[in-house]
Amino acid sequence: MGAQETATKRLARAKRVVIKIGSALLADQEGGALRGEWLHALIDDVAELRKSGAQVALVSSGAIALGRGILGLRGKALRLEESQAAAAAGQVHLAHAYQAALAARQLACAQILLTLEDTEQRRRYLNARNTFNTLLKLGAVPVVNENDTVATTEIRYGDNDRLAARVAQMISADCMVLLSDIDGLYSADPGINPLADHFPEVAAITPAIEAMAGGSNSAVGSGGMITKLAAAKIATGAGCAMAIANGRILHPVKALLEGARCTWFLPQASPAAARKQWIAGALVPSGRLTLDEGAVHALLAGKSLLPAGVRQITGEFSRGDAVVLLAPDGGEIGRGLCAYDSQDALRIAGHKSSEIERILGYRGRTEMIHRDDLVLTGG
Repeated sequence: MGAQETATKRLARAKRVVIKIGSALLADQEGGALRGEWLHALIDDVAELRKSGAQVALVSSGAIALGRGILGLRGKALRLEESQAAAAAGQVHLAHAYQAALAARQLACAQILLTLEDTEQRRRYLNARNTFNTLLKLGAVPVVNENDTVATTEIRYGDNDRLAARVAQMISADCMVLLSDIDGLYSADPGINPLADHFPEVAAITPAIEAMAGGSNSAVGSGGMITKLAAAKIATGAGCAMAIANGRILHPVKALLEGARCTWFLPQASPAAARKQWIAGALVPSGRLTLDEGAVHALLAGKSLLPAGVRQITGEFSRGDAVVLLAPDGGEIGRGLCAYDSQDALRIAGHKSSEIERILGYRGRTEMIHRDDLVLTGG
């Protein structure tokens, strides 16, 4: 119980929280209608998290499930084009429902449609991360869904579990909650084996843990424990604690804060530390930036890298690519994700940030590399 209490306190102290809502929770399994009472209870929980000082992002399945009912596509397997049509019809309904529920609690709503490519290609990742950070700082609640309407491969909207983990990774969330039709990880399917053991906490996702995953039992969702464990790997690797919790009850997040049974997957590092490790070691640098002494001292003091401090640039790289930062003597002092491609970086290197718009013809980032996208590796 002590470990569960510690994990629950982690959620209570979290500064950024991602909550994933499955299709079976939002849509009635019989007719595909929106479960309005449940949604409003969830948004009450979101409002309470916001009052406690946390920023919240919602990753919501349900567009296709709702669209099936709207377009009369119930009770049949959908072809790709039918899934896309259902997503298009359902997404409008879904976004309006969230906007109305959040507005009733004086919270702004923002819709973000992503694909896995948006979270895995560094340039698009950087754009999306900046958008999320801006919305969260302005007090909005982003509502995220996979962009099913333009998908070119078979739609598996249960994979929003993994998308939610990518969002948690992208925004450096402290906690992620997967609201599901089950209250955590069991040694076997509890619907088949009532004697199956429940795991309140998982410190590492081992092959034995993965072997316990089964398929999806939902009529309107396609995600199962397999996708949840995949999400847990991504989230915990990014320093984010993740819970699988029962979402069928009203006020599911409140219940979790009060100690409801769930499974917590624990990270080994903080989000900031995990991100720094990723930048330092997981990315292959595409270019090199040689800095002046003033820029080196600024970085050592924890500041961002401004264009004025860059003396030389070598290599070709795109916006969001990793680059090596060198001191005047050629020694490596750090690595980071550059906010400009190599051509634009060359044009603004050595210039003040106030000159960027005049030189490039557009108003770019003030920093060449923001301190959140930078890690010191030497010097």
